[in-house]
Amino acid sequence: MSKIVLMMNISLDGYIEGPDHDISWHRVDEEMHQHFNGVVRQYDALLSGRRTYELMAGYWPTADADPNITPVGAEFARIWRGIPKVVYSRTLQWADWNATVVRDVVPEAVRALKERSLGDLGLGGARLAGEFLRLGLVDEYRIYVHPVIVGHGTRLFPQADLSASLHLLDSRSFGNGVEFLHYAPNSGRRAA
Repeated sequence: MSKIVLMMNISLDGYIEGPDHDISWHRVDEEMHQHFNGVVRQYDALLSGRRTYELMAGYWPTADADPNITPVGAEFARIWRGIPKVVYSRTLQWADWNATVVRDVVPEAVRALKERSLGDLGLGGARLAGEFLRLGLVDEYRIYVHPVIVGHGTRLFPQADLSASLHLLDSRSFGNGVEFLHYAPNSGRRAA
């Protein structure tokens, strides 16, 4: 069965975005972007909330037409357009670019999606990730820790009645100072 993998860039102090949804502090360079391309290419689908989907859909559908885009960026645009996307939103009426809108996170429906998927499912978006975590639906974590302190914004792990013991599957240091940490829950994972 496929796994749901939470994949997120965070600051050293645990934020995925600063005030006003600022992500200008992300240090994604060619090396990291090539790594992301390899990871996302392996996913069977991307699961995201409305805000994450709209951020991505606002740029990637036509990014490879930009004469200033790098070859790695153009490759990601093609990957993003082609991969199926599930957008969880109660307000979005429709989504383009190979996307399906789903109103609510229903554990049985998520498990059914995992069972019929051939590859892992990439999960993005803080609010959606929080809901998946609360429901015990996250199988692995791919966290990219950027060497910055943001101070305020949206936390990856909001205060919640959750706890989990994790074990490290893999790690990597990128040349730009970003640290990649790949975790899976220990078998004794529990919600508090």
